[in-house]
Amino acid sequence: MIDHSHLPLGKQRPRHDPRTLQLADYLDTTALPPAPKSCDWGTKIPEDGWGMMLNDEIGDCTCAAAAHLIQDWTSNDGTLITLKDNDVLKAYEAVSGYDPKTGSGDNGAVELDVLNYWRKKGIGRHKFDAYVALEPKNHEHIRDSIHLFGGCYIGLALPVSAQKQLTWTVPPGGMTGHGAPGSWGGHAVILTGYNSRRVTCITWGAEKQMTWGFLDAYCDEAYALLSVNDWLHSDRKAPNGLDLESLRRDLGLIKDHVAHAVA
Repeated sequence: MIDHSHLPLGKQRPRHDPRTLQLADYLDTTALPPAPKSCDWGTKIPEDGWGMMLNDEIGDCTCAAAAHLIQDWTSNDGTLITLKDNDVLKAYEAVSGYDPKTGSGDNGAVELDVLNYWRKKGIGRHKFDAYVALEPKNHEHIRDSIHLFGGCYIGLALPVSAQKQLTWTVPPGGMTGHGAPGSWGGHAVILTGYNSRRVTCITWGAEKQMTWGFLDAYCDEAYALLSVNDWLHSDRKAPNGLDLESLRRDLGLIKDHVAHAVA
């Protein structure tokens, strides 16, 4: 039987910065073809290849998810890179105040803090270029993010009912009691694939399936990340219908969201 109840979480409540740019503003739906009915970028990672990234010991899921997205991106370029636990730990210390010597400060982190640190400072020498927020319940945005950007970085307000579910689903009693959002706690994961029935996430070193209904009920923040070095290489052009020039210009106007050059 699946039992995740003993595993740490670690995503603090969302902090929504009004300056955060929105994916919808940069997608030209007249030029962008619909996302395929199914997509899965995680197939090139061995079943035991993701790694816990210390999230079985401390509440560093926000940084572990970043490391998993780097694996996702690089595996699809044929150069799988798995960060060392120490790289993930260093990032978690920086964004949370965690002290590994004493164990104090292990209170998780805010996803926006992780994204800003990752983009500007890097995690294991890996940076990305820009991020935009998605509407968490907009399935088209979620599919576009996974298909076009190689994944999606999200936050979940997990219910207690999720602790022992093989597939994460909304429990029969609905979003109350053990099914109430956040009754277990906040958790960060990445989404690597989808089909008409389910969405695939990476958590605690393994793939886990969730229903679209579960995503709608418990996802409280979601981001698409653009990585030129790890995802958009010379053989992978910028997605048709994505206004990268405007995105780069607008990011440059915001101090906390200064983008590197996007080719």
